[in-house]
Amino acid sequence: MKFNYQFGNQYYTYNNPIGIQSTKYNIMAPEQSQENQPGMEYLMNPRPIFDNPNYKGSNKLKGKVAIVTGGDSGLGRSCAVAFAKEGASVVIPYYNEHRDAMETKEYIERLGGNCLLLSGNIADKAFSKKIVQETLKKFGKIDILVNNAGVQYQQDYLECISDEQFDWTMKVNVYGMFYLTREVLPYLKSGASIINLTSVTCFYGDPQLIDYVTTKGAIVGFTRALARNLALKNIRVNAIAPGFFWTPLQPACWVKEKIPSLGADAAMARGAMPYELAPTFVFLASDDSSYMTGQVIHNNGGQIMG
Repeated sequence: MKFNYQFGNQYYTYNNPIGIQSTKYNIMAPEQSQENQPGMEYLMNPRPIFDNPNYKGSNKLKGKVAIVTGGDSGLGRSCAVAFAKEGASVVIPYYNEHRDAMETKEYIERLGGNCLLLSGNIADKAFSKKIVQETLKKFGKIDILVNNAGVQYQQDYLECISDEQFDWTMKVNVYGMFYLTREVLPYLKSGASIINLTSVTCFYGDPQLIDYVTTKGAIVGFTRALARNLALKNIRVNAIAPGFFWTPLQPACWVKEKIPSLGADAAMARGAMPYELAPTFVFLASDDSSYMTGQVIHNNGGQIMG
């Protein structure tokens, strides 16, 4: 299958979305690294495939307004684009990845969709207030919240995790989710959906991501408790636990030598491109999952089962 997309005057074509064939596993990308979290998509080689051109929207989210944190790139970008294809207007709060954010906005607008960009620190409670205020000012309502933004840092031992790193990881991954969800809740009506991003690492316990795994475990607990709390209001809360997907978070986290082998321990012996997760976001955001709440969906190529 061939994938094509365009940014400005640049065209990208992928003939093999799975990656370069290897006798051991399918290599998705060669060695590479980035210095800053959460990473820049435009610097990645190859560029992630975030949109499946064969995916045709069917107005499952027509007229809806969705906030997708970290929607500038990676899994958030795939989510934002899929929502736009389904007829939703999208608000993207992001940190400082301005080029990635503009690319995403331009792509959505070429699809005929609406996109609002908001730059700021998700760990700052004041930014959550701004996100809600600007969303209501622009679109008048909020129907879907996707808590996707996050950071992760590779450290071999617990003793290597500084107080500053632990504090920052907790604030971005957990506090940011808590602050924004609390700000959004008064404006959600019956039928609304909240989607939180946890991780496969929470379920097998990645030994080099101890603080990150801790936050992802907290997200699972938050999802289940909030789902019960809001069930009678018909506001659904679910989570997705992705396996390895080729996103900016990977080269910004791991030492470059580890990049080619990421995803190799999955049963499918490969990682995935962001477009492969997009339909799951749509499913949880739409009425297709009207009787699902408090659940964690595992998209991980068989890395964990059960």
